[in-house]
Amino acid sequence: MNKSNRKPRNEMMYKAILSLSTVEECEKFFDDLCTVTELQALEQRFQVAWLLNKGMIYNDILAETGASSATISRVKRSLQYGSDGYAIVFGNLEKELDGPSEA
Repeated sequence: MNKSNRKPRNEMMYKAILSLSTVEECEKFFDDLCTVTELQALEQRFQVAWLLNKGMIYNDILAETGASSATISRVKRSLQYGSDGYAIVFGNLEKELDGPSEA
């Protein structure tokens, strides 16, 4: 979908997500917000993006996630030509996973 043709965003929903403090709160919110199928699809796409970002190849991603080659291809396109949302999140997660550096 052409980004310029999208409906206006519901900014309140994004603010609601930012208001969550823990993984547990986030899980509860998304459990209420999404159907099981929607949530599984989002989780799978994120896992595919994470693995692509780590350099994993299609066949290994397919075996690990069960994602179709079409899903993997769409996610790869988003990583390459998207709005850099994945890059922002991955950068934030890497910092969090590395933990605070000692000075």
